[in-house]
Amino acid sequence: MSQRHVIVESSASDLCEKAAIRWRELSQKAIAERGRFNVVLSGGSTPRELYQILASRGFRMQIDWSKTEFFFGDERSVPSDDPDSNFRMVCEALFEKIALADEQIHRMRAEAEDLEGAAAAYQEMIAGRFEIDAAGNPPSFDLVLLGMGPDGHTASLFPDTSALGETQRWVVANDVPQLDTRRMTMTVPLINTARSVVFLIAGESKANPLFEVLCGADDPELYPSQRIAPTAGSLTYFLDRAAAAKLPDSIVG
Repeated sequence: MSQRHVIVESSASDLCEKAAIRWRELSQKAIAERGRFNVVLSGGSTPRELYQILASRGFRMQIDWSKTEFFFGDERSVPSDDPDSNFRMVCEALFEKIALADEQIHRMRAEAEDLEGAAAAYQEMIAGRFEIDAAGNPPSFDLVLLGMGPDGHTASLFPDTSALGETQRWVVANDVPQLDTRRMTMTVPLINTARSVVFLIAGESKANPLFEVLCGADDPELYPSQRIAPTAGSLTYFLDRAAAAKLPDSIVG
């Protein structure tokens, strides 16, 4: 069972500052122990602010970016230069501000016509980077960053979609009929092998679903974020006061 921590800050900026400190700590530990920091990135406005903080001089100079590898938890089915692309957002907020080699960045090619094939190729790439069998057990990322939508989804694991039931594949194409679209997403088995999973959640619109995810009845088809429970790693929710407004004090800290 994962160790769950709920940390509430006064604002989205403050929670992102704390998340940046966590990133720095995990990065230093991973590099010291294993020589590389493998991080899975999330899209969204709150993660964008985290990436901007990491790119600022104070943090940028304290992190060994040359030993960091970047993966993506999900992606929209759009070209990499589309305004809706998670990859484009991270490029603008972080990648363009630091010195990186192309081989450190592993984007999801979710614009591919054969999205299932692209998802399988992403799984093969992950296995290659970890030097393991793509048909075996998933690897452990050092950090997986996640957000949560007002419907309780995380990554592109939306309520009542097929990806929620995936038990073997690490990366899949997921039909999202409520948005009339398809996405590529990491799956629960891969996310839950991480050494550390961090949710970044801000805003009043998240208060109700967050209460249901953390305090409500067990209903992961309706609230997919309930499925995130690292088997051996830590699970941390960084929240602002608006998102945490309905949570009891007993679960904070």
